[in-house]
Amino acid sequence: MYSGETTMVILLLIGLVAKSNLIAICASVLLILQSSKLDFLFPYLETHGLELGLLFLLLSILVPIATDKVTTCDLLYNVSSLPGLLAIVGGILATHLNSEGLKLMQIDPSIIFGLIVGSVIGIIFFNGQPVGPLMAAGVAALFLEVLSWFN
Repeated sequence: MYSGETTMVILLLIGLVAKSNLIAICASVLLILQSSKLDFLFPYLETHGLELGLLFLLLSILVPIATDKVTTCDLLYNVSSLPGLLAIVGGILATHLNSEGLKLMQIDPSIIFGLIVGSVIGIIFFNGQPVGPLMAAGVAALFLEVLSWFN
């Protein structure tokens, strides 16, 4: 068994133990692609998988607007209120951190294992909600940047 397959099996087991269906499903899909000789799809998934994931995330977020559960008046009020303005600042900071996290994962792809382990620990012990490794990588990039100030 190759190192990548072993790691996927470990991630599958971690996902099952941590009751993280996303990790377990992703590891299973990648194992199936590897064993069925469909691994030629890996470069496509690597370059476009993030975009596909964001597409579905945005679709789920925008459904309340499309179904009129959130009205235009609600939206206008929220961007002009203090919580709305803080949400805008939070969005700016989050997207910046995500950008830095993406750079970190491109420079050091092996960091993903630590991000997943940290996410699983957060889920199990801190009642965390997994939203993806990108934000975790952004926070890790921030920590690394702060550490670089002291070196």
